[in-house]
Amino acid sequence: MANKIKKGDTVVVLSGKDKGKSGEVLRLDPREQRAVVQGVNVVKRHQRQSMQSQGGIEEKEASIHVSNIAVSDPKDGKPTRVGFRTLDDGRKVRVARRSGETIDR
Repeated sequence: MANKIKKGDTVVVLSGKDKGKSGEVLRLDPREQRAVVQGVNVVKRHQRQSMQSQGGIEEKEASIHVSNIAVSDPKDGKPTRVGFRTLDDGRKVRVARRSGETIDR
């Protein structure tokens, strides 16, 4: 993973039941190499009633392996690989390999 995908990035799903969908990265687990993406890999979970929640069947996003997602290109929204470039002022930025644009959040 090596800091190529970060929280808040817009990513595209490359394989699986949600192939082609895109969404924002909500959470990352670097140890397990998994990410939770908004609107992708939605599963139903039975929730017990508590003081905070009413309970019942809730839909929520499950994690997806980072090998199955790619950062979307800022120019056209298609999946791209990520590279790094050092700017003149010494900052290290992420760059889309497809278009050469810097990836901002």
